[in-house]
Order: sequence, then C-alpha cells, then structure tokens
Amino acid sequence: MNKFKKILTAAVIAGFAVTSCNDDFVNTSPLDQVSESAVWSDAALAEAFVTELYASLHMGGFSEEMQASLTDEASFTHPGRGITTITEARSNPADIGWGNGTNTTGNNRSASWGQMYIRIRACNLALANLEKVSFTNTNKIVERLKGEATFMRAYLYHQLVRNYGGVPLVDRPYALGEADYLAPRNTMEECINFIVKDCDQAATLLNGVTMANGRASKAAALALKARILTYAASDLYDVNTAKAKSTVMAAFSKPEVLAIASGSRAERWTKAKAAAKAVLDLPGYGHALNLSAPATKEEGTANYMNISLSRNGGEKEMLFGRYFINAKQEDGGRQGLFNGPNGYHNWAGNAPIQHYVDDFEMMDGTKFNWQNPQHASQPYVNRDPRFYASILYDGAPWKPRTADVAAKDPANQIQTGQYELSSGSGKVAYFGLDTRKSTVEDWNGSYTGYYTRKFIDPSPAIVDQNTWQQVPWPALRFTEAVFNYAEACIELGEDAEARTWLNKIRFRSGMPALTESGDALRQRYRNERRIEMAFEEQRYYDARRWMIAPTTLGRKANIISITGTLKPGKTVTLYKYDPENYNYEYKVTDLDPGKENRTWLDKMYFLPIHRDEMNRNKNLVQNPGY
Repeated sequence: MNKFKKILTAAVIAGFAVTSCNDDFVNTSPLDQVSESAVWSDAALAEAFVTELYASLHMGGFSEEMQASLTDEASFTHPGRGITTITEARSNPADIGWGNGTNTTGNNRSASWGQMYIRIRACNLALANLEKVSFTNTNKIVERLKGEATFMRAYLYHQLVRNYGGVPLVDRPYALGEADYLAPRNTMEECINFIVKDCDQAATLLNGVTMANGRASKAAALALKARILTYAASDLYDVNTAKAKSTVMAAFSKPEVLAIASGSRAERWTKAKAAAKAVLDLPGYGHALNLSAPATKEEGTANYMNISLSRNGGEKEMLFGRYFINAKQEDGGRQGLFNGPNGYHNWAGNAPIQHYVDDFEMMDGTKFNWQNPQHASQPYVNRDPRFYASILYDGAPWKPRTADVAAKDPANQIQTGQYELSSGSGKVAYFGLDTRKSTVEDWNGSYTGYYTRKFIDPSPAIVDQNTWQQVPWPALRFTEAVFNYAEACIELGEDAEARTWLNKIRFRSGMPALTESGDALRQRYRNERRIEMAFEEQRYYDARRWMIAPTTLGRKANIISITGTLKPGKTVTLYKYDPENYNYEYKVTDLDPGKENRTWLDKMYFLPIHRDEMNRNKNLVQNPGY
C-alpha cells in the first residue's frame, strides 16, 4: 500500500470513528443556506427575503445600454447588444433583441419575461408565508413587509404588461405535484385591475410608515397606480382606437389580451385623473413647483440638474428609485463612464440624436426651426434651460480634462466638430477631442455630435472613467404624476386645470406659460413630457401608448456635422470654441444606415413572447405580427 492510500484509509477510518460517536454529525445544517421555516420564524431573515425582491430592479435604467437608445432620444454608439433589433423592427420570437430576458442583470432586465416571473414567484412566496409567521409582529413589521412585497409584485406585473400586453396572472406560489402549471394569458383589463388592486393594498399597508430610500412606500404605490391607469386610458390600450390606428392590431384574434373593450375611455381617464391627484395631494413631495412666474435661465437649469442628480431639494421628486453608494461599486454608478465624451476617456454609449435636440424650445416658448437663419447659425443659444442640463454639445463647458489631455483643451469645452487651426502661413484641419477622429480613444466617439449630460455628476472631483457616482435612478417621480394628471385633464376637456399644473413645471424650468387649448395643448403637453422626462424610460412607452411611434420612433436617427472656419485675419494655434475667431456651420444629416437604419412596424407596439416560453406553455397566444 502506497503512502497516499495509507493516509486515505486512515482518514476514512477516523471519519467512521467520529460519526459513530456523534449521530448529530450527519444532521448539521448547511452553512450557505437558510431553511424556509427558519426564514419565516425570524423577523430579520424575513426582512432580508423581502429586501432581496428589490434586486429585480437591477441597475434601474442605468445600464450601459439605456432604453433611451430604443427611442428618438438617443442612438447607441457601439455595435450589437440587441439595440438595432428593436429600432429596425427585426424583433421576433427567436431573437427579441434588447430585453430578451436571457441576461439577469443590466441591459435586458426591463422587459425580461423570465426574470420578472422569477421575482413574482418570490413575491408570492413572501405574501403566503407572511400570513403565518411565528415571530413577534414588532412595530407591525409583518404589515410593512406585506406592503413591500405587494408593491413589488404590482411593479413587476406592470413591467410585463407594458412590454407584452396581458400576461398570465399568478397570485400564489406553485407547489410540486400540481395538476397543471400552464396558465393562459389574462386580458389586459384583468391585468390592469390586478395591478391597481395590489397598489391599493400596498398603499394601505404602508400608510404612515417611514421607509428608507429605495424601498416601497405609500407614495410609490399611488404613483404606480396612476401610471398604469394612465396607460389603460391611452389609445393603444383601447380596443376600438387601437384597431382603427393599426391593421396589425385590428387583425389580432385576441384583442382583449392587448386592449380594453369595456366601459368608456372617459371613465378610464376619470380614474386616471383621480389616481394622479391622490399623488399630488401627498405632502412633502415635488421640487420648486410653487412659482408664479418663470425662473431665470440659470435657475431653470439648476432646478433641472438638482432633480436629475437628486440633491439640493431635487430629492423631493423621488417617489421610488434605485440608489447607489460608493461603498458598493455597481454599474449603475458608472453613467459618467458609459455616456461621457471619449475626450475624457469615456464611452459615449447613449448619444442624443438631433430629433431630441430640436424638440427643446427656444426660451420664449417658440419652436426651434432650422429654417430660421438665427436659429441655424446659433442652434445652442437661448434654448430651454433644461437643454443645458441635459446635453453636452459643441462648445459646452464641462469638467477639467484628464492630465494626459489637459494641455490640448485648457478651456474645458466639448469639441465635436472639425475646425481650422493656423499652421505656419497656412491652415490645417483639426478634429475635436470628442469626435470619432480624436487623438483620444476615437473608437468611443459619438456618431451624433452630442453626449448625454443628464444624470452625470458634474463635480470635477468625479473623474468619470475611474470613479463611481451616487446618483439614483428615478423609477417613479413626482413630476410624472403631475404629467399624468395634466394628461387626464386634457383628455377630459379640462384644459385650464391642465395648464395650471403644466405651467408649474414650465415655470420651474424657466419657460413661459402655455396658453393653448384642445389638440394644440395636447401636442405641447406631449413635447413638454418628452423634454422633462427624457432618458427616464418614458418615451419608449409614451410613443407606443399614444400610437405616434410610426412618425417618431420610426424616423431615421439624425446627427449634427459642425465645421469651424477661421475668420479672415484670425490666427489660432490651440482650438477653443470662440465665435469671435470662427464662423461655424451646422449641417443635419441622417445617421449612416450601415450604423443604424431605423424603421417602424406595428408589431413593435408589443414585444414577442420568446419561443422558449411559447414551447413551455401551450396555452400562451403570441402577440400579433410575430
């Protein structure tokens, strides 16, 4: 017997000797797991279980590939990632594209059928077991945990519904040995009612409870209710309207799965209005909405920055969000890296497109117009103050450059154009530091000529490519409830009330009051919502529920081309933006179709259910157009 076998034999004999003396050895509990009975007999473990439900939010909307790039807000700079599968209407049951549910974190979480149902089961487990806990209900912890689990179930179902339409409603945890697990899709009306009921229940259970940042609350439950009821009253969710506006919807054999046929739209708008008003009546929320006249341009920009960064009073906007701390470095804290300029060693991920830029009004409330010579020659002057807090454009002031680039740009300005520089007795072409022909990481340059500023901490101390920021993702915020209330008022013919609330937002932003009525007010409202809520995962669903996607999301993405030529007699050897030295020309063109060739097909109003899910459940019916 060799030495190894002797050792092994000795170990086995020793093992038998020990276990023969201690029968409890084989009954020890695993150190990396907790039994179900233990969880619901210990308040701390029960709370830990419910806390884990929030993991379904993943990074909120702060993944590298933001949903904004599926809309007419932005274009994703880098290839792949399933983005163009959506924007070019190539989605199908085998390849849904962005949101296909195969990734448990990051870019695919917002539309993930499989991941949503995993978390819904966890909510159902929590709710079932919280009915029979054996720990002391100190400070009504059981009611609070029920409220949180109920809210999260509503939130998860609302994500499924606005991406897929009616889905199977499962309100209990399935057990082994059941006769059937193949639930059919519920109707849209049943799904809406289920979500509303959960929101009401959560609001009741959480009433009067002070919650930590990032946890469910009464305000969050009421805001979610207002959102889903606003959707329910919209064009896409009304059977007759959807059929009239889309042949694909009209041909669907199960229209009740995607839209509501009962009752009147006026009744649904009335419910949406009441739900939104319940949020507006909550004390302590909202930021700078009490102005009687427009703020100054500087104040308007500061107000919007404070809201997007959730600080200096802007945190009062947050009803429910995903928070980040530097002690736990997560991708949600890397927006500076993901979206910032390549001239700062950032990745330019979700770059604003020209359609979005053009929809910012002038300071006097008139539309920006490229046919206006003054607008065309100075497109970034005298715009809505929110523009300067949302977009980094050519010549915009920004942070100090990193040490290796600082000497090339001591003025710290965004450079997205091509400019002339003096060289000897002649002139040479110079490509800006933040272009795709930059001397700094040109492969990360924006194709569109713009970068995202919203949600990026402007502090020079935050070196974006190396430092995580602590800016929360706004899953639900107070201003959305204001918009939902105003929209319901417009659809019910209560224009004066709608204007009152919309002008609160306008004044906070430094913009003049709206005066329109009827459809003209509706169009101004939709643009106001587009600008205020940009990059917050609103536009993707708004364009669909209003059924304006063919003329908005279906447009080709467009970009800006900027050329700076030296004025006669001017000499410049180190570039900075300076109209005294340069004549600037701005030219709008479509993004190269080889990069992205956007189109719209009506099947894209809802995503397809993945073929794997269809194969698992014979009772599912596929969405139209797939």
